[in-house]
Amino acid sequence: MTPFADFPLRSAAYAAQLGPTAIVIPHPDDEALGCGGLLTLLAQAGQPVHTVLVSDGTMSHPHSALFSPEARRAVREGELRHSLTLLGVDAHEPLCLRRPDSRVPAEGQPGFAEAVEQLRVFLAETRPATVLVPWRRDPHPDHRASSQLVRAALAQLPTPPRRLEYVVWAWERAAPADLPQPADGVRGFRLDIGAALPHKQRAIRAHRSQLAPGIFTDDATGFLLYPEMLAHFQQPYEVYFEALPDEPEPAQ
Repeated sequence: MTPFADFPLRSAAYAAQLGPTAIVIPHPDDEALGCGGLLTLLAQAGQPVHTVLVSDGTMSHPHSALFSPEARRAVREGELRHSLTLLGVDAHEPLCLRRPDSRVPAEGQPGFAEAVEQLRVFLAETRPATVLVPWRRDPHPDHRASSQLVRAALAQLPTPPRRLEYVVWAWERAAPADLPQPADGVRGFRLDIGAALPHKQRAIRAHRSQLAPGIFTDDATGFLLYPEMLAHFQQPYEVYFEALPDEPEPAQ
């Protein structure tokens, strides 16, 4: 039993209601894991999707000698573009903020204000009706920092888009306090992505550097997505949180 199994299930038709959408991705592969089904459904509904990649993705295999940090970044950004193509949302070039992987600036840290301004400009130019962002307490510091960046950028827009929060590591690592609390003012739901699941699985496989046997094979300590983690993303639904109606989203 997962912590989300009892959430209400919404049909795939819900995706068309979201309108033009932007997705904020902490690392290459989070788009496929957390939102691959929804992104495919948006493409099938004719809704444009804009993409922001926050980190440079270099720290999954930091001890590789065969691949410099710049080479690792290029590989992972290339895998992201391939994934977006497989999901059908590659019409727009991703905005790559290239913040240090594992050290994306959180509120109050150096570089935070500059990244917020980049996001604000991006959102003002693309004008999405919906923005997809990691769950605010997803158990990875870069995911939490990415959520804070988006929240600060949205606060500067005259008419902020709807915000949907998706889960990646909360499937596997969430402590009870990481899950939604009454004070968060959000409700969770599952989205039926059964028809889009093959697209999602192909997009996950596009991230070859993160799947065994990998690409950066000279770093034996490097990170690879393990089978138990991947199993969560073989289900025919994805999990999202949205603000309760007629209530402002509380500050973190």
